Formats: sequence, C-alpha cells, structure tokens
Amino acid sequence: MKTVVVGMSGGVDSSVAALLLKEQGYNVIGLFMLNWEETGENGACTAESDYADVRRVCALLDIPYYSVNFAKQYRERVFKHFLEEYAAGRTPNPDVLCNREIKFGPFREYALSLGADYIATGHYCGVSHNSDGSHHLLKARDCGKDQTYFLNQVTQKQLERVLFPLADLPKEQVRAIAEKHSLATAKKKDSTGICFIGERNFRKFLMEYLPAQSGKILTLDGEEVGEHVGLMHYTIGQRRGVNLGGKRGEDGRWFVVKKDVKNNVLYVSHGDESPLYSVECEVGGLNWIGFTPPQTPFGCTAKFRYRQGEQKVTVHFNGERARVVFAEKQRAVTEGQYAVFYDETRCLGGGVIEKVIY
Repeated sequence: MKTVVVGMSGGVDSSVAALLLKEQGYNVIGLFMLNWEETGENGACTAESDYADVRRVCALLDIPYYSVNFAKQYRERVFKHFLEEYAAGRTPNPDVLCNREIKFGPFREYALSLGADYIATGHYCGVSHNSDGSHHLLKARDCGKDQTYFLNQVTQKQLERVLFPLADLPKEQVRAIAEKHSLATAKKKDSTGICFIGERNFRKFLMEYLPAQSGKILTLDGEEVGEHVGLMHYTIGQRRGVNLGGKRGEDGRWFVVKKDVKNNVLYVSHGDESPLYSVECEVGGLNWIGFTPPQTPFGCTAKFRYRQGEQKVTVHFNGERARVVFAEKQRAVTEGQYAVFYDETRCLGGGVIEKVIY
C-alpha cells in the first residue's frame, strides 16, 4: 500500500483531498504546517483553531496526523522577501513563494522523511507524470477555482511525487462530499487574502514592520490633490482607499496609476483609466514547468493576476528574461506580481513582472 502525506490546512479542500485518497486505497497521513506564530488582532491564534479542525477530520477518517513548525523558514524565505518588495514599492504575491519555498520545499522533504511515496495538497489543479521523466502542471477542471497561478514557480523536481486529488472536482462538489461524510470543515468558509495575515487589517499589519512615510498625491499633469499615507499601502489600479472623493465632484473615480518611490509620490488619475493600460511587460525569475521555450517568439496565453482570464500574448524569450507583448492592452499590470503562461491544458510556468511598458 502506497503512503501519501497530505498537507492539511484545516480547510475543506485539504480535508476532502485526504478523504478521497483514503477511499482510493492509499495509506494516508495528515500533516499540518505552522508557518506563522503571531496572534491576530483579537488575540486568537488562527493556527490553533485550524489544527483543531485537522484533528477532528483526521479522527473521523481514522488517519494519523502530525504538526510541523516551519515558521522560521517562512520568515526567512517568504516574509523577508514580502517586506523587501513592499519597501521597494512593488506588490508581491507571497502565496506563490510559499508554495515553492515551503509547501513543496521543507514540507515535501519532511513528508518524504515520514516514509511518503507521494505528497498531496488540496490545490485545484492537476499533474501528469510522464514516461520521459517530465511533469506537467495541469489546469483544474473548475476554471473558476484553478490555482495553477500560485504554483507557477514550483519546479520539476518538486512535482515529482505529487498528487492533486481535486483536479477534476468543482468546489460545490467538494463541499457536498464534505457534508456527506460529516467532515468538521464542510461549512468552513474559504480563507481569503494573504495567509499569515488572516482577518486583520492589512494596512495596520504592514505598519508594524515597515515605517510609513506620507507624501504627495499628484495627477499625471502635476496637480497636487492630496497626501498619501505611505506608498506601500497602494497598488496600481486601486480605487478604494485613495480617499480623494469630492476633489473633482462626484463624476468618475480616482485610480492609482503610478508610484515614484525615489520621490515618494503617488500618481492618480480621475475618471480616465487609459493610463492604466499597458502594451507589454518584462519578466524575470522565470520558471518553466516541463516546457522548453523556443528562442524565437512564440504565442500562448498569460495571466497577470489570479482572478484574471487568460490573455493572448507573444513571448520573446532570451534565455533568462522574457518580453511579453500583449495582443490587447492590459489594465493594471503590476510590478512584483507574476506573469503566468498557459497553453490549452496546462501551466507552462511564469516569472516576476519587473517592468511594465505603456
């Protein structure tokens, strides 16, 4: 009997992943990762309640479970980079790094040390292990829940012994399975936002680690219209929280269109969204997943943020970086986020957006 160690978060997805694998005849072990040790605003540690749910689910499924603390690795490999990017005026995506540096890094190695033949998670995606030794990251059948965007930096080696039991299931069916089997997580709401911050106020959290420096808010033609509370608190395309309502009447909204970190200036546009639309971007830190990009320009689709639909692009790859030319102008492509590439069925890989060209 093959052994699978399932990364269990205390949510419904990983709970059902463990259930399905047991039904398929695997020897299943649950493993809970503690990546963040601080308490939330109300003094409660969400990890404690999550681990309690893991214990309840594993008891019902009659499978052993363990907890492992990766808080030190998370701070060094993920959170440090997160703060550096915000300090530089960019908008990072720590969930992408968490997958590469924790879930498919130390977690994978720890699971294998427990005797695992495979590791599994509750991600909505698939994987194919091919006869030539390559591994492809496949889109989930439920395209609305597909999470390949967050896995674009996972390497071939890291995918080698991975299973994704939810690849072909829509979220509604996952919840139905959980309710049918009376899992404690069946009606637990999905986690949102950045995992280690939880439900707390993001701006307040960030200010605990990075000192905020207020500065001018200018329009693109140089008119001063307000004062920002620190560039790290704004992202390109942001509407809410700019707090300039009434500056030019009620017609049209204010949008963040540019950040000048050197001079600590936030640039905004009123009503006119055209400054947000770019024609291409430059991407570094590229990771290709079972795909060898040609040295000549090639066409594929791409996403520049998680909730975006795939967009047609042409990729000019030079061995280390890529210039990504959009078939249609794209709104609010943001430095620090990831450009993730796709064909019809799989995620080809991705990299960090380093420069946006308008």
